[in-house]
Amino acid sequence: MSALFDFNKLLLVILLMICTSTYIRSVFPGIIDRNKEGVTGVVWKAARIGERLSPYVSICCFVMAVW
Repeated sequence: MSALFDFNKLLLVILLMICTSTYIRSVFPGIIDRNKEGVTGVVWKAARIGERLSPYVSICCFVMAVW
C-alpha cells in the first residue's frame, strides 16, 4: 500500500520531511532562505515548522520510533 493511503505512513513521511528540512536549513541556511518558491519553498515551510514546534516534533519522532 502506498504511503499516501496509509495514515501512519503518511504521518511518518511528513515527520521525516520536517526533520530533514530543518536539518538542511541548519546546514545551508542561505539557499533555503533565499528561495521561498517551488520545491525549496516547501522545504522552507517544513523547516519553519520544525524550528518553531521542535519539542512537539521530537515527541512525535519518539512516539513513531516506539510504535
